Order: sequence, then C-alpha cells, then structure tokens
Amino acid sequence: MSAWPATEPTGVEITAGDARLAVDLRGGGPRSLVVGDREVLDGYPAGTVPSGRRGGVLLPWPNRIRNGRWSWRERDLQLELAGPDKPTAMHGLVSWQPWTVLHRSADAVTVGTVLEPRPGYPFRLATALDYGLDADRLTVTLRVRNAGDEPAPLGAGMHPYLAVGAQRDGGIADAELHLPARTELVVDAGGLPTGERRPFDGAVGRIGDRAIDTPLTDLDRDADGWARTRLRGPAGELELAVDRSWPWLQVFTGDGLPEGQRRRSLAVEPMTCPPNALADGVDLVVLDPGGEWSGSWTLSWEA
Repeated sequence: MSAWPATEPTGVEITAGDARLAVDLRGGGPRSLVVGDREVLDGYPAGTVPSGRRGGVLLPWPNRIRNGRWSWRERDLQLELAGPDKPTAMHGLVSWQPWTVLHRSADAVTVGTVLEPRPGYPFRLATALDYGLDADRLTVTLRVRNAGDEPAPLGAGMHPYLAVGAQRDGGIADAELHLPARTELVVDAGGLPTGERRPFDGAVGRIGDRAIDTPLTDLDRDADGWARTRLRGPAGELELAVDRSWPWLQVFTGDGLPEGQRRRSLAVEPMTCPPNALADGVDLVVLDPGGEWSGSWTLSWEA
C-alpha cells in the first residue's frame, strides 16, 4: 500500500492556427495564450503560484468582501480572510481547487468543478468553463448551476491580464486604452466601496503614469449588446468584449505586483457585481435550486 497521488502540474492545451491556449486545471483559468511567438495573455509557468490572481476564476464572488462578513436570510456568515494585513475575503473559493476536463477537441475544451458548501458559503455550485479558440479570437463562457437545495446568492468574474508587448516594469505606460464605461465606483485604499459613484471617461488614451485599480459600470454596448475594451501597444491591438451578463469591469494596471511583473500588462476583469457585493447586495445573481447562469467574453487580437 505505497501508492501516492500524482504531483505533476495538470493542464490542458488547445490550438487553432498559430494560437495556443493553456488552461490550468488547478483553478480552471487560462494560464497562457500565445499566438506565434507573441504572448497575448500575461500568464505564468505551469505549477507556480501566479501573482495578482493572474488568470483566476472568481466565484462565488469577485474582488473583495469587507472583513469577510455578510448575511443571507437572517444568517450571519464569515468568510476566510486574505491575511492579518488584508482584512478582506478575496476573489472567491475556486482558484486553487482541482478542475477536470469534461469535453475536449483540437480547438475547444470544457473544464468543470463543484464548489462544495463550507463555512462562510453554505451553498453548492456546479461550475463549467467553455473555451473555444480561433486563429484570431478566444471565446470563454462561464456557466454556474445551483446544485444545492436552497437559493444561492453569488457573484462571478475572471481575471485575465492583457499583454501588448511591454517587456519591462512600467511598460504598460506606452499602451493606448479605451474602456466602454461611463461610471466609476469610488473605492477606499483597501479597494472597498465608499458609497460614491462618479462619471468616468473611458477614452483614456495613453496610460502613462496613471495608476488604475477601478470598478467600472454603465457599460457602453454596441447593437449586439456587447461592450468592448481596446488596448493597443507595440505588439498590436487587443479587444476584450463582454456580453450583457457582465455589467461590471475591474481594470488594474498592476502597480502592486512583484518586481519583474509590475505595470507590464493590464488586467481587465469581467464581473457580475462590484466589490463587497455579497455584503451590500448590489447586482447579486440568485439561483434557485437547479437554476443556471452563464456569461461569455471574447478576446481578439491583430498585429
């Protein structure tokens, strides 16, 4: 009786033309996306702990919950905190748990996991991520089903870092950015809402020294209902588009990341709700038993 579990990092890859996507089966998120020799996502090596929740799947809440405390139907709940110096619950519960391959072809893969009830979140969610890759576009659909026996509140998000050719710390300063948002949620130094909202001009232009770590909403949408973020740098232009299931974006220039990764790419995070949503009740998704939610986003590129 000397068997051991497998200890090698687990992942799955799909390809389309010169594009190659690697999905990390620890957490289910995109670990890298390379087109030819160009990195489209600022990813991380297999088996390492990514900084800044790089590529993370944010479920059953994105962003932060103040002191990890929230209430649901007269129950007071306490989530695990990020640490003694960060009295918040951060980015959900699925980033480090195993996911499995549910379906795979050469250019598409579906991975899934089950979030079991636990202290602070006593609900059971089945989760699947559909990835489809074309030569010039990645399409991602996150699906969630309430696998429990009572209504489940939740928020969802994803955490890709967009790379446009910056090779050094601070290099994102030279990128040109357009965001499809009209309203900024004002947050304090800990990234939590102050209760204020103010107008936001999405025509950012050259990022320069501007530090951004901002929740945005009131998204401008095209006739097809999608809202589009555009980022241009030395390697070309990226467009991240979200459907109506994502009414929020969090945009982050990476100012607090470790040396060697600081301000070299831009996180553009589709979110269903703002920070502290479980506690504040803002834009929560509530699924009845057996109920389902899904949201799609795409990332396209050109030289």
